[in-house]
Amino acid sequence: MSEATGCCRAERHGPPGLLRPYCCRCDVLVGLPGLHVIDVQRVDEGERRPGLVVTVESAPAVMGCPGCGVIAASRGRRTVELVDVPAFGRPVRIRWRKRTWRCTEGRCTTGSFTEQDEQIAKPRALLTRRGCWWAIGQLRREHASVLGLARQLGTTWRTVWRSIEPLLTTMAADESRFEGVTTLGVDEHVWHHVSPVKRGPKELTGMVDLSRDGKGRVRARLLDLVPGRSGAVYGDWLTARGSGFCARVEVATLDAFGGYKNAIDDHLADAVAVLDAFHVVKLGTEAVDEVRRRVQQAIHGHRGRKNDPLYGIRTILRCAAERLTDKQHHRLAQAIAADERHDEVHIAWQAAQQLRSVYHADTPAAGRKVAEQIIATFPSCPIPEIARLGRTLKRWKTAFLAYFTTDGASNGGAEAVNGLIELHRRIARGFRNRDNYRLRMLLIGGGLNPDTP
Repeated sequence: MSEATGCCRAERHGPPGLLRPYCCRCDVLVGLPGLHVIDVQRVDEGERRPGLVVTVESAPAVMGCPGCGVIAASRGRRTVELVDVPAFGRPVRIRWRKRTWRCTEGRCTTGSFTEQDEQIAKPRALLTRRGCWWAIGQLRREHASVLGLARQLGTTWRTVWRSIEPLLTTMAADESRFEGVTTLGVDEHVWHHVSPVKRGPKELTGMVDLSRDGKGRVRARLLDLVPGRSGAVYGDWLTARGSGFCARVEVATLDAFGGYKNAIDDHLADAVAVLDAFHVVKLGTEAVDEVRRRVQQAIHGHRGRKNDPLYGIRTILRCAAERLTDKQHHRLAQAIAADERHDEVHIAWQAAQQLRSVYHADTPAAGRKVAEQIIATFPSCPIPEIARLGRTLKRWKTAFLAYFTTDGASNGGAEAVNGLIELHRRIARGFRNRDNYRLRMLLIGGGLNPDTP
């Protein structure tokens, strides 16, 4: 069933009455400060919990009572089993032979007490301290699942999560992680697709730190996730952060949602609101799609089908003009020439390309000039979808043009964080508990700063 090392036994258990040194090689290999290895066993496959079992203890020492300081009398040992970091491709369990003592002072109320060392594990813990931080690191950097970590540790999902959840909660409650935020992004995402009665609102609003570091790079840290999508939700979160936090925010990026804009105007009066470039280009692409569908329906009386010219170029119309191949340019020209009524689609596509060129101009001044031309001309376009797009951009004129005065501030970092969130939601096969979801996403989104040993 098992095999034990000879080194530790030979040096620790010599002839009767002779106490030899602990095996320093095993101590270094296991690496638990203050504890010495006295036995290592291998539990073979087929057993209830296969892997390595390492038995450790502290060296004999005089112990004073924590209550009165009187030298305590030994009461033997009690063995506690802890799950530790996997080693050599196998789960590891630590059997800690804790020393116990009894206070000999009759007036002392301490009575008996047991050896504790929070560098190894907290009292009543199931995982060692380093096992908890190893699991947190795997979740944060290696995109692991809790169930996968439980398999590597030779334990259960519940044991792993209950061991690391208090650490994540403590980090999430640390208000110092909100310091230094000068650029704030906001975006929403759907965290579940079942009945809101069971799990609450489907949408969560996420706040992301988009401040730049000393090298000018955006760091993109997820700061928080709150239930709902509205200006009130965003405003309440800003209120909870306090006036000091709001005063430090210089730039606030957002998509074209009026609720978020109202919250920024009310709580971040000194910040510059910037309409996100990605969402602006997306508005143009959606307008082209709407024109294509309307023209398709008007000409053929049905939605696009395989052999319809406009349906065949639906993906080409979403691409940037400079990225199209010669073959794609030819297909686009053929589809537009198939019917003179398709010219409306072509004009809408050109308008969307002009909108996209705003963010690819050689200089901010050149981009701003094109943006101002779009605001002036699009609202009067005879194509209703493009005219509506122009009115939207005109209504958001200040936030639209602020892109050119804020060194290209955008919500791109928030979208990147949303990508991580979607990845981990798939890895976890979905979430049922919103609190657990928030902690997991704060961890992988960089909102928590684990002080890993």
